[in-house]
Parts: sequence; C-alpha cells; structure tokens
Amino acid sequence: MNYSTSPLLAKYPRHNMSEGPSIKVGVLGATGTVGQRFITLLSNHPWFVLHALGASPRSAGKPYKTAANWKQTTRIPAAAQDLIVNECKPEFFSECAVIFSGLDADVAGDIEAAFRAADLAVFSNAKNYRRDSLVPLIVPYVNANHLAILPQQQAAHAPALKRGFIVTNANCATTGVVIPLSALEKAFGPIESLLVTTMQAISGGGYPGVPSLDIMDNVVPHIGGEEEKMEWEVLKILGGVPKGDDGARAFDMHSKTPLRVSASCNRVPVIDGHTACVSLRFARRPPPSPQQVREALENFTCDAQTLGCPSAPSKVIDVHEEPDRPQPRLDRYYQDGAGVSVGRIRQCQVLDIKFVVLANNVSIGAATSSIINAELAVLKGVVGN
Repeated sequence: MNYSTSPLLAKYPRHNMSEGPSIKVGVLGATGTVGQRFITLLSNHPWFVLHALGASPRSAGKPYKTAANWKQTTRIPAAAQDLIVNECKPEFFSECAVIFSGLDADVAGDIEAAFRAADLAVFSNAKNYRRDSLVPLIVPYVNANHLAILPQQQAAHAPALKRGFIVTNANCATTGVVIPLSALEKAFGPIESLLVTTMQAISGGGYPGVPSLDIMDNVVPHIGGEEEKMEWEVLKILGGVPKGDDGARAFDMHSKTPLRVSASCNRVPVIDGHTACVSLRFARRPPPSPQQVREALENFTCDAQTLGCPSAPSKVIDVHEEPDRPQPRLDRYYQDGAGVSVGRIRQCQVLDIKFVVLANNVSIGAATSSIINAELAVLKGVVGN
C-alpha cells in the first residue's frame, strides 16, 4: 500500500512520506503473557508506536524492564524497556488512538468499560464483552464487516461516544477453526453441522498455567468453559450482522441456516499451537469433494490482505499434502504465527468432510488478531473519526 496517498491514513503524523503513519497506542495488562506478546509484536510495527503501558498498582511507577517478569523468547524490545508503567486508568492513555487489552478476565470488564467511556478505542483479547449484543467478536480474516455495528455501540452509550468502542477477538481455539470454515462457506455455502475435537497447548492457560505434574505424560480432557465458548463463538463470527426493519443491526448467529456445533476440548503437553480435528456437513447437496475443499482453502483471500493490513500474512491458509501434517512443533510459526495450517483433508463417512487445522494460539489466537483488527479499523476509517 502507498501510505503517503491513503486518505484514511493521511491524518496521522509520519516520519517521512515514504513511511506509514505514526499512531500512538497503549497496552493494558502489559506485564502479563498476552501483554508481553503485544509489546513484542508492536515494537517493530510500521504504524503503531508504543506510547503507554498499564498494569497493576504494584507495577505502576516502575520502568517496564523492572516491572515485567519477561517470558518471551526474545529480549524486551528497546521501545518498551524504559517506559514507565502506569495504572490502568484512562487519564494515562489520553494521547493514544488505540488501546490493546491483554488484561485477565477477572479485571478486564470494568477497566475496558472505563476506557471506552473515556472515548478511547479498545481492542480486547479478554472474554468479558464477547457476548455483548453491540460488541463485535472479530477474527480478522473472517468477519471484518462486523465493525459496522460500532456506531450503534457508540450511540447506545450514555453519553454517546465519538471515538470510543470495544472490539473483541475470539477465543484462541475458536480462531484457528473458523478461518478454514469461513473459506469453505465462502466457496460452498453454509455449513449446517460441525464436530470439533481440540488438542490445546498449555500456553493457552496463561502463566504459570497447568501444574507440571498434571500435564506431563498426560492429556487433560477438560478446559473449563472452553467447549461452550467455542460452540457459540462460531455462530457469532460466521453469522451476519444485517439491518432490521428499524435500520438497526443485530448479530444473526448464523440463523439463516442454523448451524449445530459440538466441541470437545483437551489440554495436551505442547507449549504453543492449538490443533483441532474438524468434521463438517454442508447444507449444499451434493457436497464438495476433498479436492474442491483443498482448492478453496488454497485460494482463500480476505479483507485484511486486500486492504493492506501490514500484519496480515501473504497467504492465510497453508494446505499440507503430507499425511502427518500439520504438527505444532513444525508448523506453529507459519507466517510468523499469523497464518493457519490445514492438512488431512478427506471425506467423512458420517458428515461430509474432515480435516486437521493448526493455529498459533499466542499469535493469531491472541495478540496478532487484536493488532490486525486495529489495522482494519484504521483502514476502514473507524479509528480516529
């Protein structure tokens, strides 16, 4: 993209006319594992500039390099090392155009609401507002059009907001599954039945996570609340957000063609990378062949790519022909963790098609999704208007 001629980006300052805009951003929950991932990704971002960091009162007032118990495989980025950590209060973030929230769910609700009320744009990785009828639940390669409900969210606030809103990204396991599902619905029409069995990495539980004696040499066949989240998140994400007779938009939860979803979620001794075994049935009869499914996944493109989001992968879905791929250790860093890998595409003897999908839960399943959601909002003129 030619950033110097884009009218939606022209209002932001830049270092020179050949570079992208310079947009100040803040990170909430900056010392936690999701916050650390945000900081790692944002430190070299072509648009977003780390300006303010927020964490708990015990970390406030300290330089980030002192406050953070850093758990990433790279060093703390220079852009963040000496930033002073603030409490998660809007007055410390007033100069930021975008707020990224990596807060834990037990504190995220009130804090994110306060930032929205202060007319700040919040992109959240937390679960608190995913079910809200006016908050879009966005997987950036799937349903960027759901940003269209934000004017209603702003109008419903008292007083009405000009710039503030909350956008959430999906559960990490849901994200990896809905990307190939979206590609298949785009090519072949609605899916009516879906069975998913996940093998989820321990990093999905945060730090310090599952005790070592519970997960080593073991599989834990339960992740609290995960199956329920997957079963309804899929409906909100793959559904539409049409206008009713009164002109108001509402999430239709895939109601035009009801979709039944059954999820079974398991924790496995893998550090990063959620794997899912998926079986599905299309409403269309006869259904597509496995080869047609392969071609549809290979050729899938999305708004994040065509609009020029800098964090979007050049290719969203990598289709494997090998019978033993994808694998977490080999494939979780595909497109720097921003893409997904699909393999073992074959006919299902019970439904129509089955396959295996792998997604990096700490990248596209978390911070990367929020960052691309914010990029989409900038390019669509949603942020800063």
